[in-house]
Amino acid sequence: MTAAAIPRYRQLKELIIRRISTGELRPRDRVPSENELVDSTGVSRMTANRALRELNDEGYVDRVAGVGTFVADFKAASHVLEVRNIADEISLRGHDHSANILLSSETPADAIAAAALHVNINAPLLRLRLVHMESDIPIQLEDRFVLPEFAPEFLQQNFAGITPSAFLSSVSPLQEAEHVVRAAMPDEETRNSLNMEDNEPCLVVTRTTWAHGQPVSFARLYHPGSRFELSGHYAPPGAEAASRRPEHGARQNES
Repeated sequence: MTAAAIPRYRQLKELIIRRISTGELRPRDRVPSENELVDSTGVSRMTANRALRELNDEGYVDRVAGVGTFVADFKAASHVLEVRNIADEISLRGHDHSANILLSSETPADAIAAAALHVNINAPLLRLRLVHMESDIPIQLEDRFVLPEFAPEFLQQNFAGITPSAFLSSVSPLQEAEHVVRAAMPDEETRNSLNMEDNEPCLVVTRTTWAHGQPVSFARLYHPGSRFELSGHYAPPGAEAASRRPEHGARQNES
């Protein structure tokens, strides 16, 4: 796509992202306002507004009503209402995903995993424990249990190239998911694996996923409190999400 064919709001976004990437704009630095972008680049106010709004949604900047727009501190974000592939989330933020495997083995079900997966305590489960990295920064420790009959080749996968959730979704589409979110103080192994400070809390998401009408996977996902946030967007049934509505019928044609 030629530069002329790239929508103006995307050109403006890429300009600001480039200034952030090169260090010209540092975390907490003020980003030019809509009016300043209009004056300096010649774009419309609607185009400047869309560029800043999308940069805010993607985590590059923080917009503070009545104050201004500022370069955001690095903080990974995940959607609390959906099951998403963490590698895809990281890629959308323009960063690289990698993983360090800590444990990969068959293990007897503990009481919590047994209850979540509707099996007996000590029933054999496949267990994978790994740390997800975002541009070499650890952001999530995943401790996952899988029913062997659902994915018998689970532990034979190269999880440096595919995430556990992506592989399980390729085995069979996941039908349901249940999330529980809580704050906790991590144990020493988790704290060391995530390079956390001694008194730093973590966010723990427990996730159970279903396929073929039964629970097939249970995971505990640990996140450093200082480097992670959960977000979500909700629209009542039958209502069109405001974030997808064209502004005055023109957003889809904005350039």
